[in-house]
Amino acid sequence: MDSNVIFINFLIFTLCALVKSKSSLCRTSCGDIQINYPFGIDDGCGSPYYRNILVCSESNHLELRTPSGRYPVRRIDYSDPHILVTDPYMWSCQDGDRFRPTRAFSLDTSIHFSLSPQNDYLFFNCSEKYVIVEPKPVFCERFPDRCDSTCDSASYLCRHLPECANALGGATSCCSYYPKATESLRLMLKYCDTYTSVYWRNLGVSQTYNTAPEYGIRIDFDIPVTTRCLQCQDGSKGGGTCGFDVATHGFSCLCDKQNVTTYCKDQSQHGRSSRVIAGTATAVSVAGAVGIGVGVWYFRKVKAQAPVTHGVQSNENRLF
Repeated sequence: MDSNVIFINFLIFTLCALVKSKSSLCRTSCGDIQINYPFGIDDGCGSPYYRNILVCSESNHLELRTPSGRYPVRRIDYSDPHILVTDPYMWSCQDGDRFRPTRAFSLDTSIHFSLSPQNDYLFFNCSEKYVIVEPKPVFCERFPDRCDSTCDSASYLCRHLPECANALGGATSCCSYYPKATESLRLMLKYCDTYTSVYWRNLGVSQTYNTAPEYGIRIDFDIPVTTRCLQCQDGSKGGGTCGFDVATHGFSCLCDKQNVTTYCKDQSQHGRSSRVIAGTATAVSVAGAVGIGVGVWYFRKVKAQAPVTHGVQSNENRLF
């Protein structure tokens, strides 16, 4: 058999092995955190609304990407949709009264994310020349029109810092304020030494006090639910994984043998060609990559030895 034919068969076999479009290419965890719809850590997986938002680092740690940086994800809750992240630049109990440089946390407003109202923000050593630092109940009675601008010095959390009630010295002032926009937070940090965020975690018990404070930033998210995604995930219809076309952002159901636009057991979709998601690049094995590299080298070597008899080679008619 001609050596070129042997090589072409080898190359086709290798490529077919590399571009298996199946739902297992969508990783379902990063570390000990589950990755479910609408999120994905491989391109083409999950909802396009959250494309490239979550990053699984080489050390297998999940991070959230925002305009202000990348933040470690502590957990994701899908029943009460929210993400809890930590900000290494925020004050922590270990800092005590030694305040480090900080930066304002921000979210991309074009994404289906919102800062949870269950967050409380504590600011330390604010300049009273520029920030209204007052006991909020008393101040709001006297000046109701300025109530929302008050940083509450009588905050329960300032008097009972979670996990380290005595971490701050007596000379450090503390007040609680909920910034309604990133610009408000930046202004506060301009006139305060540092800040931290405390999230009220639901303990899941039916008692009078069913929440507990925990350091971190809670971010609420929406789960886009569509009929096509529900059909795709339906076990009786093949149990696929909801994803999207990386070029068009159109819906794609990721199945064992191919990607379809409906559901895996839809007979009308069988045999149709389907764009392979970019996430399949994560499935390329080292052996496969080496195999293609060797094949390309061999084919170029054969081409170099053969005379060109059908015109000049150009970028349009090159095979490689």
